[in-house]
Amino acid sequence: MRTVDLFCGCGGLSLGFQNAGFNIISAFDSWLPAIEVYKSNFRHPIFNLDLSESNVCETIAQWKPEIIIGGPPCQDFSSAGKRNESLGRADLTLSFANIVSYAKPQWFVMENVERIAKSQVLKSALNIFKESEYGLTSATLNASLCGVPQARKRYFLIGQLHGIDDALTYYLRKNQSEKPMTVFDYLGHSLGIEYFYRHPRSYKRRAIFSIYEPSPTVRGVNRPIPKTYKKHKGDLCNITETLRPLTTIERSYIQTFPKTFKFEGNKTDLEQMIGNAVPVKLAEYVAHCIQEYIKDSSSNIYHFPDVQLQLFKD
Repeated sequence: MRTVDLFCGCGGLSLGFQNAGFNIISAFDSWLPAIEVYKSNFRHPIFNLDLSESNVCETIAQWKPEIIIGGPPCQDFSSAGKRNESLGRADLTLSFANIVSYAKPQWFVMENVERIAKSQVLKSALNIFKESEYGLTSATLNASLCGVPQARKRYFLIGQLHGIDDALTYYLRKNQSEKPMTVFDYLGHSLGIEYFYRHPRSYKRRAIFSIYEPSPTVRGVNRPIPKTYKKHKGDLCNITETLRPLTTIERSYIQTFPKTFKFEGNKTDLEQMIGNAVPVKLAEYVAHCIQEYIKDSSSNIYHFPDVQLQLFKD
């Protein structure tokens, strides 16, 4: 399918869908550091465009996308942000919905933090999608059950034009692994460590993790161990001279970017764009679920939560 990626960042969602066989024809963002990284890794064009502008709907529609994917900025909903929808960035979720409503692709996929599910702006976006006759499937996915060595929960909203609600629920559930993927499962001993430090939002939380468990969520900041840090009762090892946080590039591996992916720019920008990215394998997981649903639909196989129904033509 002809695919357009909105709010593409450095390209996690694009790469996942591309790996699954989708034809990414263009991408859009307005943050220059991420745009430069994206350009270095994809052959299709990326455009510097403020997607909140009034004329963007026509611009996107000209590409005649069959599917629009994207992750509108989530800082206003994020547990790491101010959780204040009035700050303005939440409106970009409505921008995404309005673009989809105008361009009328056969499909769309919107990704965001788990907390958006309780927001007022999502309710407004859902109304826009329903008025445009999209069948909607929503799900909060734990990335560690979808091929990513990270306990990262993300909200996905998938829409099919003239489709039925919850059509993808069966696929999003049944394709999940039985146990969470650990850092070791994905990277083995390639990091050269068994324990690492991830700076907590509060010192009431632990900060030292093992490669034999999923990594905690990769955030947009990456701090060294403070000299004043005292071991938390939940930390998995003592504080030693060799204990360290993951490097910037190691964090990209936890986000399942391949080692061939080129990250260039200053450390602060790279940490932020990697932390904000959709894990590549999580995007790939969602893309494969859509493909499987389309394949079954073409064969007249329909799945419900606990029932598989085969419809035969006369």
